Amino acid sequence: MNRVRLIIFNAALGALDYKVPNGMNVEHGSVVVAPLGPRQIIGIVWEEDRLPGDTVAESKLRPLLEVLPIPPLRKELRRLIEWTADYYCAPLSSVARMVLSSGGAMRGPSTMTEYRLSGTEPERMTPQRAVAMDALKNEQATIRELAELASVSDAVLRGLVNQGVLEPVEVNIDRPYPKAKADFDQPKLSENQQEVADRFVEAVEARTFAPFLLDGVTGSGKTETYFEPVAAALRTNRQVLVLLPEIALTEAFLRRFEDRFGAVPIVWHSSLKSTERRRAWRAIAGGEAQVVVGARSALFLPYANLGLIVVDEAHEISFKQDEGVRYNARDVAVMRARFEKIPVILASATPALESLQMAESGIYKRLELPSRFGGATLPTISIIDLNESKPERGRWLAPELVEALKLRLEKGEQSLLFLNRRGYAPLTLCRNCGYRFQCPNCSAWLVEHRFSQRLACHHCGHETPPPPTCPDCGETDCLVACGPGVERIADEVAEILPEARVSVATSDTLNTPEKAAAFVAEAEAKAIDVIVGTQLVTKGFHFPELTLVGVVDADLGLEGGDLRAAERTYQQVAQVAGRAGRGSKPGEVFIQTRHKDAPVISALAAGDRDAFYDAETEARRGAGAPPFGRWAAIIVSSEDENEAKEAARAIGGTRPNLPDVMILGPAPAPLSLLRGRYRYRLLINARRSAQVQDIIRSWLGDLNFGRGVRVSVDIDPYSFV
Repeated sequence: MNRVRLIIFNAALGALDYKVPNGMNVEHGSVVVAPLGPRQIIGIVWEEDRLPGDTVAESKLRPLLEVLPIPPLRKELRRLIEWTADYYCAPLSSVARMVLSSGGAMRGPSTMTEYRLSGTEPERMTPQRAVAMDALKNEQATIRELAELASVSDAVLRGLVNQGVLEPVEVNIDRPYPKAKADFDQPKLSENQQEVADRFVEAVEARTFAPFLLDGVTGSGKTETYFEPVAAALRTNRQVLVLLPEIALTEAFLRRFEDRFGAVPIVWHSSLKSTERRRAWRAIAGGEAQVVVGARSALFLPYANLGLIVVDEAHEISFKQDEGVRYNARDVAVMRARFEKIPVILASATPALESLQMAESGIYKRLELPSRFGGATLPTISIIDLNESKPERGRWLAPELVEALKLRLEKGEQSLLFLNRRGYAPLTLCRNCGYRFQCPNCSAWLVEHRFSQRLACHHCGHETPPPPTCPDCGETDCLVACGPGVERIADEVAEILPEARVSVATSDTLNTPEKAAAFVAEAEAKAIDVIVGTQLVTKGFHFPELTLVGVVDADLGLEGGDLRAAERTYQQVAQVAGRAGRGSKPGEVFIQTRHKDAPVISALAAGDRDAFYDAETEARRGAGAPPFGRWAAIIVSSEDENEAKEAARAIGGTRPNLPDVMILGPAPAPLSLLRGRYRYRLLINARRSAQVQDIIRSWLGDLNFGRGVRVSVDIDPYSFV
């Protein structure tokens, strides 16, 4: 090629053409450095006929500067980037940017300096040096990482370096990862598990697109079942991607993986250090990485030889990105498998209605694990009607649930209380004047967190310490916490059972893999009697001694404007109920509610998932809601309220009038102020025959807005705030 067209990471500029200097070898997918004015930018060489743009005369083209030393992006990944941009109405450059998610990986091999004990004694032994040297036996890492391991300052270790006690070691940043072994520890599967695993293995060996829905009850051994096709991919030197919805689940999964395959997989998530990110990215692109376990962003990594994708807990809404490119990793995973011509497994005990409908229509192959592994039985479920069985004044746990907690403590068994609300209380107000603490950046109340002594907004991250007096009336000792959060429930348990060891498990307390691993280790060692947690504890954890689950407020998820509220509530409560009785001891679940006759509560009480899904399916069918219709949202925002309102009106005033499309709004969003920006929403409900993306692009394409206005499109929205 003597000229190329590049995707650059500036959506406003579009594609740009460049000249290829003599002797420079480029191909489609090559990542290059090019001049743009006085700057140098990174771009991806793309097929010219697939990118719109006027052809620039040869004489006006500037030459490329460099081809970066990484493998070109494969055709299958380029097609996925195009599909994602087209389906989710996102700029092509924004999607492509997610692939090149490690700046350091763009350059060639590199080294770094790490340190280890040399065997030399220090001139003077201090208590801190003694602690450090004892903690760092058999350790090798950077000074900062060693300081964290030893719980000492960097200065202590630098003193040891100066005296030769710690010696420098030059290491290759891109050093290879330990190899997983397909047959390291083959488990004994049940007959049902083996049948399902054999189907997966056949698909991996066939090397063809095959979407599976693995529908297994909680505790049925879905992970062990899909480990078998992972082993099949390893035997043929093909790569595997396993997507998990939460970083807190990663550590427990890594241990199970290591037990099965003799080495941990490569991990990919937002908490990785830049050097770890670089090492992982280059191993994946170079084909050395065998198995990658990651959050949704791992889906866009440049795998050299992908052979299988697994989406665990595939119903989870955290697979939907709500900012930037608003994609659903569950659905994009299926499309990546299609482009790569490989199997994809969607595993869940409570599949999304859309996935079940795809299986019903024959597009997905549904494989079932209807019973728990190893003879364990599903827990019994009891409903506590809070209208009749009221908690004591100032408390939130009904007498039956309190008695069950006491009984489990006496038996030495563990309990779990679920409330999907972080912090101590969702609202703090002044009992004297009624003043309510609201976020200055969002139309949301500040949530009290007593553990960390702060009032926090869970939308923008704003924090402030609780004031000693009311900011409005100046009264002292007048602030009242309204409603329960998990911290308040933990306090109540501590009052009722002062001898119980209570642990709060939320995204605030388990915000790193290390903290999550420590929590799991404590629970498995029976160092915790009662776990109080949010949705973080509804999935993935396996504690054999946990025999009681209490759902503090099953009605919470049914409130607000969530159009999938019933389905989401069923999934959350069924998943958390599935934590009980996973070992040899039977489990019991208590669900507290004020609406015991609500269809979702009745279905949970009866343990009749199919009846609930059938009723929800018919309701969706009648409303033309997904999977029988299409939803899309247009979100308009600005720091100027009038500017946002006028832009929304302009969009609403030019709405298309089509027989198969209904457009609602514009209206202020339920969260009308978010991170300092005023927000308006329009909701589109269309028949499946409608080309929603084309309609939206045509509708918005000719409109112009003020510089401060942002207009975002959300295809298949899961958030309605």
